[in-house]
Amino acid sequence: MFITFLRFAENRMAASEFMAAHNAWIAQGFAEGVFLCVGSLQPAAGGAILAHGESRDAYDARVTADPFVVQGIVTAETYEIDPKRTVSALDFVRATA
Repeated sequence: MFITFLRFAENRMAASEFMAAHNAWIAQGFAEGVFLCVGSLQPAAGGAILAHGESRDAYDARVTADPFVVQGIVTAETYEIDPKRTVSALDFVRATA
């Protein structure tokens, strides 16, 4: 399981120009069953992703392909989590990718 923080970077002002491509990238992550939750860091600091279901290498490649990362709008910082206890609705994240 991964949590990624997408913090605004030097090219932040270009976000609106690449928002449609970034949203398509997010939609693909959900469609492929990898993204569990995506949201904004408050106050207006960037975004965060909770993900599961692929190897670290595959996930890192996915994040690197985010148009916001490619364009230097955000920097990505990913942490890998090995879940030990969950609420029953999240039991599936304890299975290995």
